[in-house]
Amino acid sequence: MKSQKLHVVTYNIHKGFSQFNRHMRVHELRDELRALGPDIVFLQEVLGQHSRHAARIENWPEKAQHDFLAQDVWESSAYGRNVAYDHGHHGNAILARFPIVHAHNQDVTHLRFERRGLLHCTINVPNVDQPLHCVCVHLSLFARSRRKQMDALAAYLEQAAGNDSPLIIAGDFNDWRNEADALLAQRLGLTEVFGGSGGSESPGRSFPARRPMLRLDRIYVRGFAIADAKVHSGRPWSQISDHAPLSAGLILNG
Repeated sequence: MKSQKLHVVTYNIHKGFSQFNRHMRVHELRDELRALGPDIVFLQEVLGQHSRHAARIENWPEKAQHDFLAQDVWESSAYGRNVAYDHGHHGNAILARFPIVHAHNQDVTHLRFERRGLLHCTINVPNVDQPLHCVCVHLSLFARSRRKQMDALAAYLEQAAGNDSPLIIAGDFNDWRNEADALLAQRLGLTEVFGGSGGSESPGRSFPARRPMLRLDRIYVRGFAIADAKVHSGRPWSQISDHAPLSAGLILNG
């Protein structure tokens, strides 16, 4: 396996709306994501469909948000529907510059009123012998449910990805107590990118986007050296969503 550099981003996009749902920001979101230029993007709270917004909001994209964002830049996209309602649905998405050869949305709902899923994709990266496993997560607001979801995620990946495959798990963990290090990272042999890049904090603070205080969003990796990691807080990101995106430069170990 040759060394391969990858740039990844995770972002809870708040369904394409600014904080408190004041303004639709999906066009600005697309521009800013393209300016960052990641190879793989992990997105949470992505609208696959919303007929009410489409009917009343001028310039609402005709495509689902993940396809609209990926258009002409990211070769592949996958979407996992988690929450459905009369006028639409939303969930997680992964965008990639490389072929997504398999996608599976694993239902990990613990509470009936809080639907959750884990979007798992395998991606063929050029010059890499093994497929790259990527999982986009958005975990529960409740600690007991998060623990069950992390256990389910670890058990699923132990079967689906083995012990040696390169792996990236990213998304909104809602894990301000940082229980994922003990419950998930140690079990799967993962490194959190801020702890693994020489940073002073592990993980990075990402919420709220204007002045982040809570460490809700994460990027965990296996089989990579971490070149850098960054929280993109303040403007323009704080005008797009209530979360700040995280990015990381990764070097796949040869």
